[in-house]
Amino acid sequence: MPLALTSAAFENGKEIPAVHTCDGKDVSPAIAWSGLPSHARSLALIMDDPDAPDPAAPRMVWVHWVLYNIPPSAGGLPQAVKPEALPAGTCQGRNDWGRTGYGGPCPPTGRHRYFFKLYALDSLLSDLNRPTKAQLEAAMQGHIVEHATLMGTYQRSRR
Repeated sequence: MPLALTSAAFENGKEIPAVHTCDGKDVSPAIAWSGLPSHARSLALIMDDPDAPDPAAPRMVWVHWVLYNIPPSAGGLPQAVKPEALPAGTCQGRNDWGRTGYGGPCPPTGRHRYFFKLYALDSLLSDLNRPTKAQLEAAMQGHIVEHATLMGTYQRSRR
């Protein structure tokens, strides 16, 4: 069975509920994984938005969440996971707001796509001291044994 990433909050390709966005409580959705390779020693999770700032003319990828050294035995993360409730050994990286933790969708215009990317790695990574997405991706080079993606969308309602 291949590596799979799912959420009880939304189906792949469907709308992310407002509770997980800046229009709601801005809390992370529950996510779960299955089909981990037997030789996976750690996991990394990156959530990003390639449609920033405008899907009609994207100029950058906005990073919403960076986690690494998640133990494969975790099986997933609960909704609204707090830093102290992350699985033992999990490390956090910096998002594009310059802080650790989850930052939900808050698109300035249009319907954006949000990609949750799970990477199974063949090793634990050294402490990267709150890495950016780019720093984590560089550290993962040569260690990715499988990956899975879950995509949700969100568009703010006009006020």
